[in-house]
Amino acid sequence: MYHPNHPNGDYQVANQVEVLDPPRAIGWLTGQEKDDGHLEFGGWIWRYDLVPRGPSETEVTLTYDWSAVPQFIREYLQFPPFGPEHLTNSLHHLGELAPTSPS
Repeated sequence: MYHPNHPNGDYQVANQVEVLDPPRAIGWLTGQEKDDGHLEFGGWIWRYDLVPRGPSETEVTLTYDWSAVPQFIREYLQFPPFGPEHLTNSLHHLGELAPTSPS
């Protein structure tokens, strides 16, 4: 991963799925692997909620919740690290990756 406001710029993440309700929702915690192999999560969760709107259309809501992030991490990473445009871009990227049904 890369984020210009991250203290290291380039960084790696570990994800742990917390919500898996196909085909309605998926949510995951994002964190990092420590030197000893232990996974540590910072308290934020990404989540996609999906609602079918027809045979070839799905409404997707993306939630990025950082309410459980401790204050010292918020200060270290300058929370919130992403503006609303990042969430919009994520939804557009998801749309580009989603398979389309033949007409």
